[in-house]
Amino acid sequence: MLNILNHSPSAINHFLYEMRHKDIQKDRAKFRNNLKRLGMIMAYEISREFTYSAKTITTPLAEHEVQLMDDKPVLIGVLRAATPFLDGFIDVFDDSDVGFIGAYRVQEGEEVGATLEYKATNSLEGKVVILVDPMLATGKSVLTSVNTLIMSGKPSHVHIAAAVAAPEGVNYISENLKVKHTIWTAALDEKLNEKSYIVPGLGDAGDLCFGPKL
Repeated sequence: MLNILNHSPSAINHFLYEMRHKDIQKDRAKFRNNLKRLGMIMAYEISREFTYSAKTITTPLAEHEVQLMDDKPVLIGVLRAATPFLDGFIDVFDDSDVGFIGAYRVQEGEEVGATLEYKATNSLEGKVVILVDPMLATGKSVLTSVNTLIMSGKPSHVHIAAAVAAPEGVNYISENLKVKHTIWTAALDEKLNEKSYIVPGLGDAGDLCFGPKL
């Protein structure tokens, strides 16, 4: 299943406008804050898919029934670009367990792959997992990440959260990921270019957040 949040007009369009704009995006603090705010909105949207049960609380004036999540999701951030995006999810799911994974793209000639060098998470067996990675381009780093995470237990469902996605990456995940999953993106862009970058995209999210890397 694929959910595209900017299909309906909302504040998300304003965040994306500033994140994409080649001059505004140079303000790293603004870019990080927009990515965090996007994460908070996406976390809210994903939370509507969870199961809830009634719980009675006592206020200063009366008893009151509320619907609370049966289980908190486990949040997994893909380093390094996901850090501010993940912060938005943490603000919503503030008592969730949080893990990290270090996966990045590797290009050899015309072939684009993914390498994973770091993983830190608790057991994911039977858990709802939200994998947070701002750019869903080829989908190979997401597939590598999820297949590695499964070694820590098979989740009941994986929600893949991206700020911007390409159709090629969405199709690749849909065809190759065997775990029950849903893809969430603020925007589904036109395509990948010859270097497998998203068009129109927004550039390198990690560099825009933290500066160029070697």
